[in-house]
Formats: sequence, C-alpha cells, structure tokens
Amino acid sequence: MYENVHPVTTVRVGTMTAEIDQMLAPVIEATWRNGIQTLTSCQDAGESNVDWVEKLPHMADYVATHKGWAFVDFTVDSGLAFLDAVARAGARDAFYVRMVHWAAPDAWRVSVKPYDAAMFDEKAPSTFELRLMQVTFPQYDIPEIARRLDAHAANRIVEPAPTDWSTVGR
Repeated sequence: MYENVHPVTTVRVGTMTAEIDQMLAPVIEATWRNGIQTLTSCQDAGESNVDWVEKLPHMADYVATHKGWAFVDFTVDSGLAFLDAVARAGARDAFYVRMVHWAAPDAWRVSVKPYDAAMFDEKAPSTFELRLMQVTFPQYDIPEIARRLDAHAANRIVEPAPTDWSTVGR
C-alpha cells in the first residue's frame, strides 16, 4: 500500500472527497469547484519518488529534476479544461508564458501519456488510448494557480491582451 510522504488534508467539494497533499489542497479544491475532475496529484514529485532510486537507480535523474515540482493528473479533456480555466482567469504575464511555452524559464511540463490496456491484462492485445494528461509546475506557482481557479469559478475572466514573450526570444 502507498504511504504518502507529504502531510495531507481532507478536501471536500460536493460528492468528491480525498486526502490531498497540504500544499496542493487549495488547487485541487478550486479545480473541483470549477467542475474539473482530477486523478492524482503530488506537491513534490522528486520527494515522493526518492525511495525508488535505491531499487531503480535510473530514477535518480527524475528525482533530481522533479524536486520542487508539483503535478496534477487528469483525463485529457479535464486537463485541457484546467489549462483553459487557469489561462483565462489571469493576465498574459510571466506566469502565463511559463504555463504555455516550453522554452520559458521554469516552463510547465504538460504531457499526455498513452495507456495500453495490456498493461493490466497481459493476455489482451495491445490497445492504446490517450487517457492521462499530467500537468507539472514549479511549487511557487501553486498560489497563483489557486487564485486563478478561484477567479474562474467566480466568472472573473480576464480579457485577452498582448503577451511579453521576451523570455522565450519572441
């Protein structure tokens, strides 16, 4: 059984209830209040996986590069709804550029992971689907993500405006 390495708090919104890492609890609560479901989350992916390195030495690079980075897993559609909500409820500032452009300093890492049904039924033929979107971001973005999701839930949408792309060479 998995034992969380981070302190947790109970988050409840409507019929959804889960034990969530304390640092991420405001983000998950605001995400749920926007009607967006989550699958899993972690406030520090490096810390959560440090024990793997002893058994799986190739995980050392993952642990090192994910220290200080949080993530939330979604279905693909829910992940896109999350990104829309966060982007629409704030300025197109340095936070926004980190969120959308891979070359920005501390750029968010957004990946869609294929799922093969044969992983759980080895007698089944491989059948791939795109089912999981992982959104990974620096921990220091957590308060702004929660603020923007709260604004989105309150229908406080920011009108599109020009973006300063200088950090990515545009």
